[in-house]
Amino acid sequence: MPKEITLADIVGILEEYEVIELEDVSIEGEIELELSSGGAVPTSLIQLLQSMLGVVDKQLETTLSTRSSLIQILQPAQMPQLSAGETKVQSLVPAKFEVAKAEWNGRIEEVTLGATSSDGGTRGNVVTIGGEKSLPFYNFDNQMPHPPVISVDCFDMPIPLAKAVRGYYDDVMEDPGEWAKKNVQEFGADMVTIHLISTDPMINDTPAKEAAKTVEEVLQAVDVPIVIGGSGNPDKDPVVLEAAAEAAEGERCLIASANLNMDYERIAKAAQDHGHVILSWTQLDINAQKTLNRYLFKLGVPREDIVIDPTTAALGYGLDYAYTNIERMRIAALKGDSDLAFPISCGITNAWGAREAWMKDSPIKEDSDWGPAAYRGPLFEIVTGLTLGIAGGDLFMMMHPKAAKTVKRVTQMLFGAKTDDDEAIGLADWVKWRPEK
Repeated sequence: MPKEITLADIVGILEEYEVIELEDVSIEGEIELELSSGGAVPTSLIQLLQSMLGVVDKQLETTLSTRSSLIQILQPAQMPQLSAGETKVQSLVPAKFEVAKAEWNGRIEEVTLGATSSDGGTRGNVVTIGGEKSLPFYNFDNQMPHPPVISVDCFDMPIPLAKAVRGYYDDVMEDPGEWAKKNVQEFGADMVTIHLISTDPMINDTPAKEAAKTVEEVLQAVDVPIVIGGSGNPDKDPVVLEAAAEAAEGERCLIASANLNMDYERIAKAAQDHGHVILSWTQLDINAQKTLNRYLFKLGVPREDIVIDPTTAALGYGLDYAYTNIERMRIAALKGDSDLAFPISCGITNAWGAREAWMKDSPIKEDSDWGPAAYRGPLFEIVTGLTLGIAGGDLFMMMHPKAAKTVKRVTQMLFGAKTDDDEAIGLADWVKWRPEK
């Protein structure tokens, strides 16, 4: 049987048991209110109405201090009446889209890689990186002067490669020149990186003179700018890079690299003496990067001959730290820190260091299926590249040709450049862009 109860009865119950607040209380039924004018509404009644009406505003007790205000809340809202001939909408406020702009004091150094015949070299074209006055792809502030550049790896000897990569290079791994040529002619690389890893005493201990001949072969095979990298051995690399810099004199190559763990003075001097650009490489440490750059300044290395590499940590193995490191450097440079105002090179190939990028299956029995390794590796490279591009990367050293093509295509789109088969898309119209099928 339904039971009638007055609000006075409810208020009495609340006061009898000294109830201060109701929480999670639901009352079902019909409510009939009779209120006379004047006087204040009891606090307990207000709290009850809060629960019944679902009102959670903490200011309600003040708002409903009179019965008249309570009546206004309970009455249905009245729509304003339109006069005869009056239209419902006179006009709409125009929508405005404005992008916040930052005032930057700094500018990233502009560095040109490669030298054509008019510059004393033999390259068919050059590439220029850097020159930014604002954050990456933030063309509302300042249009990026140059899009990021892709350099695809090749090696001076056959090396163990993930199956997803090896299939592209099985026919050229014995010939560094043909390997480099394939990267350019078939895969459209902007640049080529030749890694002289056979010079490592723990591998083949290839003499520096022989390594220099390999560099000459690569220069004859392609006419794009090249990056020359050693094996990473701190004792052997200075000797190898000296010989390589001499063999490539006048070609304005990027010599990789000078770092604090080896004889950077010797490497930097070789780059200067033979007209090359030096890669200043540090390991995820902003202070170390500033220190090495200052050492290079003291050696007389021109600012336009320096590219920095703060180290790329792979997706799943510290990418967030690498992103933060690069982004902080770029922001500091734009704020006026001249010690960091240089184009940034990123070793995207490091993405293959993640076991998830190349292993067929997870070594953990309880783990879920990782999916096809042929897709995972390239995706690890793509995500790593695009992430660091947004952070401030200007030059990407990559391995998988399809991954390199994808990163180039997306960064070109963000930059606003015209691609091979698309019209130029402005950054504000990015929603019109259709990715490659």
